Amino acid sequence: MSTALLSTGAPEPATDRTVIGENLSLPLFRTLSGVLAGHPYLKVVVDRAEHSWHLLDTAAHPFHVNYIATRVLGMDLDELDAALDEFNASVYMDPERRFLLGVLSLHTDEDAEGRERTFLVMETTEADTMNGELLTEFYEFVRERVDGRLPLLLKPANHGQEEELAAISEQRLPRILSHELFGTRNRTPLNVGDATGRLRYFRTTEEYEAAADSLGWADIVAMPCLPDDVPRVAGFLNTAPITPLSHTNVLASGWGIPNAVVRDLAQLVAQDGLDGAWVRYRVREDEISLERLDEEPQLRAPAWHQQRIRLEPPLLEDAPVLALHRLRSADRDRYGTKAANLGELHHVLDSRTADLTAFYGRPRPPREDLYSHLAVRLGLPSPSTAELRSAAAAFVAGTVEAPEGVALPFSLQHRFLTSSPALQQGIGKLKMALELDATEVLDSLCLQIQHLIRHTPMPDSVTRQIIQAFPAPLAAGSRLVVRSSSNAEDLPGFSAAGVYDSVTTVRGTEELLDAVRQVWASLLSPRSVRLRHQVGISLDDTYMGVIVQEYVPAALGGVLVTCNPTRREDFRNVYLNCSPGSPEQVVEGAVLPQQYLYNTVEGGGRTVALGSWSEGLPAGTRARLADLSLTGRLLQSHFSAPEVDQPLDIEWLLTDEGDFRLVQIRPYAL
Repeated sequence: MSTALLSTGAPEPATDRTVIGENLSLPLFRTLSGVLAGHPYLKVVVDRAEHSWHLLDTAAHPFHVNYIATRVLGMDLDELDAALDEFNASVYMDPERRFLLGVLSLHTDEDAEGRERTFLVMETTEADTMNGELLTEFYEFVRERVDGRLPLLLKPANHGQEEELAAISEQRLPRILSHELFGTRNRTPLNVGDATGRLRYFRTTEEYEAAADSLGWADIVAMPCLPDDVPRVAGFLNTAPITPLSHTNVLASGWGIPNAVVRDLAQLVAQDGLDGAWVRYRVREDEISLERLDEEPQLRAPAWHQQRIRLEPPLLEDAPVLALHRLRSADRDRYGTKAANLGELHHVLDSRTADLTAFYGRPRPPREDLYSHLAVRLGLPSPSTAELRSAAAAFVAGTVEAPEGVALPFSLQHRFLTSSPALQQGIGKLKMALELDATEVLDSLCLQIQHLIRHTPMPDSVTRQIIQAFPAPLAAGSRLVVRSSSNAEDLPGFSAAGVYDSVTTVRGTEELLDAVRQVWASLLSPRSVRLRHQVGISLDDTYMGVIVQEYVPAALGGVLVTCNPTRREDFRNVYLNCSPGSPEQVVEGAVLPQQYLYNTVEGGGRTVALGSWSEGLPAGTRARLADLSLTGRLLQSHFSAPEVDQPLDIEWLLTDEGDFRLVQIRPYAL
């Protein structure tokens, strides 16, 4: 039995059925259209010189620009490729352009009386800079030639178009915003993948908690919002809206398991009896499907059961407590990954010697490089390579700051653990249980060790090193933030997002020492030990560093990843989430954040969702977020070198003084 949640595209026709000059009826639309993200769509080109339009056969003409160049202007593809950037500028940015390019998509919803309504949505490409006058001309031209029984709404493709439309009445130019169109859709892919397993559907957190111990690697867990401590399973299904950047969704990406939002899953479960059934689960960018299986399949244990991740042995000899700005990336084997990356960020911002343009230098067919686009973003007409690198470094240094703070080395934790015979005995028992794969006793052993860590006094030498690093803030009673920095996170095949503790409300010496012990103890939580054991990470090689910082009040905080998580082939966009306050609200799922996409090639941005808010951010703030997104892309060139296409996951905040501060930078698992 198959339950298809999103349809796939139609087969490719044998001939080109493009139509020129005719009015558009619904049957003609269906003949020419393709399917994108579950919606039929049709590409259109308005020729202002000929006062006519072209309705492109989607299967025959996937690109507006190729069609115009070859079919209208008589160019060949080699000519187009040789001048592609200039040609794109002439059709997307020239205010006197001959052609207006857009897409019509077909949608269905319910009106106020609950009756089904079919309507068309018109939009340009996201890089198009049409002003209000051109948008109005484009809409009115199309409106005259589309079946009058079909409502037609304009969807602004970027923030610039939204601002242009603000001065035009909705009576003259009916519109719908992207988050209004897609924010309430029933099905949203979060992480593509396939899984065969048993569907476990939980309506409430209480139902999940009662059954959590019975979950295994072959289960597909479905519930409104999955908790951060969900074990490694075959797949996730959320039944309530959630951001792709929450901890659980980052875990799904790192684990390579399918993940989606299916808001009407309750109806599907009731209709097809899916709860507890064996299913085949598939998530694609334009398709989500669940297929019930008639009998339990013969499944092999997943590949990660045989996975063995080897860590570089940590350096445990005595090391000083250091200010973050004194660290470099090579210090991860003494202070942990997060601390080392923040130290490297200080170096990049201070020295300005790093090449931050490498992402734009990689060939992206049909272009040899994207340097000309970066030059436009940085306001440089025709820079040399050296000038472009210098401008990129200056732009990043002028946009963001690295956080101040100190890093506690692994050696402090090692000295603390070896100071207590009771701790050593407990850790010895845990190692033996891991060697024997005695998983039934792991949780109790881990909880006992965590209790000991939190209540064992620190050696005086350890206490002195910690307190001496922050004498003034402690004396003043300033609020501190204590974060984890392990060597067993941000690894290929093991992200550990949300697995280790951070403490954000620390005041005074005793609270600081307690918070450090809590972070150390999180390395031995039942969940973290199980997850590492599953991929073969040895407890002997696993250590925890600690970052201590003064708390910085934030007007806005969030996370950005230098990719589009739901469209892996999209190299243009950076995905950014934010909410008032700290970044933790975004990753912990405390609120549904505002979500934006920013194009770091041609420029511009658009709103994906408003989350828990009724209004978007002011235009000035969105423009600053565009600069932050470009900064993230430029930093990717350094932090993911030599593989500059490895995206970054960056936590940031906007201080009350109006400055951007990056508080974490790490690889984003794809």
